[in-house]
This record gives sequence, structure tokens and C-alpha cells, in this order.
Amino acid sequence: MSLSLIMAIGPQNAHVIRTGLQRQHLWLTVLTCAVADIVLITLGVAGLAQLGGLSDKLHGALIGAGVLFLLVYGWKAARRFWRPPAAAPMGDGAAAPAQPGAAAPVTRRQAVLQALAFSWLNPHAWLDTAVLIGAASLAWGPQQPVFGLGAAAGSVLWFLLLGGAAFWLGRRLNSLHVWRALDGLVALLMWGTAAALVASLLR
Repeated sequence: MSLSLIMAIGPQNAHVIRTGLQRQHLWLTVLTCAVADIVLITLGVAGLAQLGGLSDKLHGALIGAGVLFLLVYGWKAARRFWRPPAAAPMGDGAAAPAQPGAAAPVTRRQAVLQALAFSWLNPHAWLDTAVLIGAASLAWGPQQPVFGLGAAAGSVLWFLLLGGAAFWLGRRLNSLHVWRALDGLVALLMWGTAAALVASLLR
């Protein structure tokens, strides 16, 4: 069940893929995303579903924060799509080709904060991971902790596989055209998710 909820390419997975292709703190990002999912699963199994899910105020606050974050991150991806990194000047006045997918270096702290933002500022993550898995665990009665451990194991397995695949591809996808296409898809994905969140408030 955990795999079925997490395997769709959403903002969190897209962030892991891009981090893997850039090879910047990939495994730290994978670990942070896995731990963040385990926290949500634990909250769900421990009682969030029994409380009826998120309150309306908390739900609205999460949606507002999530929309703002996705809009900003989508804009950054769109800017990279429209304006790829410029060629770097060389000593003889010539220009060296820009490194595909080049990005400003990030610290470990920034990598962790980015991964947590993608994991916890998306209301769908709370509803799908915490509430749905928490509700499903109720059917297991006293075996709820076992169900929660299974869901957590599925999450860890997925992020390890996704990170490994992104790392492997990162050694082979060295084309500026591929990176531009990825940034364009990421921008559309982020803005589409933000629009869906806003639409959910208007229903």
C-alpha cells in the first residue's frame, strides 16, 4: 500500500530524481525523505486517522504553504528551462560549454531542509500517507504496528531504488537538452500540483 501511494511522480520524487542527477547530497536527501515518510506513517498509525484526519485550519494552512513553495520552486525550474546556464569564460577569451544540469552548490543543511519541505509542505503527503495508511491500519487491530512497519519498509525501499536509479542515470544523462526537458517537466509538475491544491480549496 505504501508503494502504491508513493510511487507516483510527485514533487517529492521529482526532487529526489533531480538531486540524483546532479549528484548533490543524494543519499542524504534519500534518507531525509524516507525518515519524513516514516514520521507521517507513524502519526497515521498512532492515531491521526482515529482523530478524523487533519483539522480544517491545519489543512488550509498546509495547502497555503504548499502552494507558495511549489510556485517558487516551479518558477526556478522554469527559469532554468528558459535560460540554461551560460558558457563559462576561459582564459583565452573562448567559452567552455556549460555543465548540463549545473546548479549552485548546496550545504547539507540546505539539502535536508529542501527534502523536508517537499515531504511535509505537500498536503497530499499528509492525507495519502498519514490518513490513508493510518485508516488502513485500523483493520489490523493489535497488529497495527506491524502494518506500520511494513508501510515504512516500502517507503524506504522505494527511495533507495529511486535514488539508485537517479544516480545511475546521472552518470549517463549529460545533455543540455535532457536537462532542459527535465526542468520544463518539473516546472509543469510543480505548478500543476499547486493549481490542484488551490482547486481543492474552492470545492
